Amino acid sequence: MQLDATDIKILQLLQTDARISNQELAERVFLSPSSCLRRVRILEEHGIVKNYAAVLNPHVLGLEVEAFVQVTMRRDVEHWHENFSHAMQSWSEVVSSYIITGDANYLLHVRARNLKHYSSFVLERLYKTAGVLDIRSNIVLQTLKDSSELGPELLIDAS
Repeated sequence: MQLDATDIKILQLLQTDARISNQELAERVFLSPSSCLRRVRILEEHGIVKNYAAVLNPHVLGLEVEAFVQVTMRRDVEHWHENFSHAMQSWSEVVSSYIITGDANYLLHVRARNLKHYSSFVLERLYKTAGVLDIRSNIVLQTLKDSSELGPELLIDAS
């Protein structure tokens, strides 16, 4: 799908406020409401707009610890990847996970209520998962940027 300037503006506005009314969105991109809605539906159908979600504030919810955890697996354990991937899906502390290059196999983004909760997660879940060889935690001291928004210069190249 070829994105034009209007599509990019729609995507920027939806990233900033997904609850914007179609009427207001249409006014901000200088389209009729029906044309605007048609464009949004096309963006959704092509999978460019994946979903709409409320972004919760972890600090207000009492989640004081945030960590990025590198997990290295033993390759001599049968089905190590499938076992870890399956176990990790049920851990509510893991908010996102990635298969990565480098020394580790996985990078987990973890949130916990406090250090005791985080320690329990590492000792009772991570270390007890078959095939785990090494765990390296990086505790976040301060967040400098936290955004899932894609800037317009990235959207232009998406077409």
